[in-house]
Amino acid sequence: MPGGTPNGGIIGKSNKTSFGKCKVTSKTATGCFTTQAGTRVVQALLIGGGGSGGSGAAGGGGGAGGYLCTEVNVCGSTAYKLTIGSGGTAAPATGGSPCDSLGKGTSGEATILSPAPDVPSALATAAGGGAAGGFRDTPGVPGGSGGGAAAFNPSGSPGPNPGGTGTANQGNDGGDGFRACGADAGGGGGGASAVGVDGAAPTGGGNGGAGSSASPLSSCTFAGGGGGGADSGMPSAGSGGSGGGGAGGKGPSSNGTAGTANTGGGGGGGGNPGTTTGGAGGSGRAIVKELSKASGVWSMQSQFQAKSQGTWPQNLNTIDYLVVAGGGGAGCNRAGGGGAGGYRASGYGPSPLQGEALGLTPGTFDIVVGGGGPGHTNFGTPTPGSTGTNSSINAPGTDLSDAITASGGGAGGQGQPGGSGGGGFVCGCGGTGNAGGFTIPEGNPGGIAKQPGSGGSSCAPAYGGGGGGGATAAGATGTSSSGGAGGAGAPNNINNSCTTYAGGGGGGASDNGPGGAGGAGGGGGGGTSAAAGTVNTGGGGGGRSAPSTTASGVAGGAGGSGIVIVRGPSAVTFAVTPCTNTTGTVPGPSTDKIATFTVTGTLTIS
Repeated sequence: MPGGTPNGGIIGKSNKTSFGKCKVTSKTATGCFTTQAGTRVVQALLIGGGGSGGSGAAGGGGGAGGYLCTEVNVCGSTAYKLTIGSGGTAAPATGGSPCDSLGKGTSGEATILSPAPDVPSALATAAGGGAAGGFRDTPGVPGGSGGGAAAFNPSGSPGPNPGGTGTANQGNDGGDGFRACGADAGGGGGGASAVGVDGAAPTGGGNGGAGSSASPLSSCTFAGGGGGGADSGMPSAGSGGSGGGGAGGKGPSSNGTAGTANTGGGGGGGGNPGTTTGGAGGSGRAIVKELSKASGVWSMQSQFQAKSQGTWPQNLNTIDYLVVAGGGGAGCNRAGGGGAGGYRASGYGPSPLQGEALGLTPGTFDIVVGGGGPGHTNFGTPTPGSTGTNSSINAPGTDLSDAITASGGGAGGQGQPGGSGGGGFVCGCGGTGNAGGFTIPEGNPGGIAKQPGSGGSSCAPAYGGGGGGGATAAGATGTSSSGGAGGAGAPNNINNSCTTYAGGGGGGASDNGPGGAGGAGGGGGGGTSAAAGTVNTGGGGGGRSAPSTTASGVAGGAGGSGIVIVRGPSAVTFAVTPCTNTTGTVPGPSTDKIATFTVTGTLTIS
């Protein structure tokens, strides 16, 4: 009998498993990433750089960068490069003379996924947005989405000028420009989900085409076209398309607005008459998700081999998270404010602080909500427990894979390190932040404290304690009149409440001097009535101001407790213990599930 096929007699295309654990990499600047060992397929959202708007004579709006969501076969444990396309540079001003610049915009650059840093071939490319037409170069230029056309045409006669064409499956055409005596109007740049609107009389410059949020990798809208410029006799210039498109200018000396950075938005066209410039295009971005999938028909042999090698996909749920540790307690009498608890999040907050979502199998996971540290009762020497405690999901798992830990905030006083550092005391430095040593920092350092000096003292003349560090800013230095302000925290909208977390505590001052303000995000204010950090925000406690001779026994503010919030797709079910913690559906149009932990407990995913 003839030998069997390697796939147990099953013939057809070669199937491929991918066990990428749903790891997500997001880039807003060119850089590399390395796939996990089991990854064989990635889903990539690539946004090209937007084109710039045209200048002078009612310039067109820049076309949006290409919007491309695609799956790509890759190799495991391999480096790949994401080249982020820059936006087109702003078109130079024109003055109406034939010797002036042509005024055409500049096309954006492509965003590219390539196999390795030094390999030029591309696996996927989102085209740059097309340049808009300007004063003496009127048609829009093709691109990811086409650039809008300017009003002026070479003959100077009335009539339309054509917008640039968009790239199939990435964008749309730019709008036409229109010229009439005293009624010039540039066309809007094309967007990812709509064409740019034609410039027309009597309406004015064309609006930029709308961007898109269709990709499952991001709910944000990207790649909106730039609005067309308009003559002063027109009602209005074109508005930028949703997704970062810049607005057009109207009338003399009214420049086009730049497209928003890292959205691929097109720049707005300049107004007319007068010396105007078109807006620059917005830079692009890239998001890559390493997939877990095994579609097709599989033999038992190939399935067993993949499972034994750890490359057979598991049933992983993509879980977004917000983890904030307990804030640090503060010191008294010139002592610094407490540092905020460490802030770690996978999304819904400031993009520089966004980490990777977790891939969690169905099961039960330990959740720890860190407590705030108590305030000091002496001149700032740390006392046991004054630093906040850690918050975590599934510790001690693998960080950024199936576990996340945020470090407790540093104690205020003698500037202790922590998620964010505590403020310093008596000429002392603030504590360092990011105690966990994470690539995306969880916090910032505390502020320096100073006091009146004699002779050549470098501390003169300030005498306030430093502010505690916060999630987005360091604590401020104490001054000659007050304690330093606490560093600002970070806003996060994971539960659709847009709450700010992890603000540093304000520093105290000697001789009952005024304390520093607490940082936004629950930081307690310093002063004679030092405030505690707000519960379940991870805010640092405020430093206490008091007379130097009676400082002992006067406590600084306690740090606020932390919080853990997880969010998953509508298909999952969350259960929590104890009942103090809650589950539900995210308010608003989303049907995502959410679980909120204000005390330590467990999360069960099914």
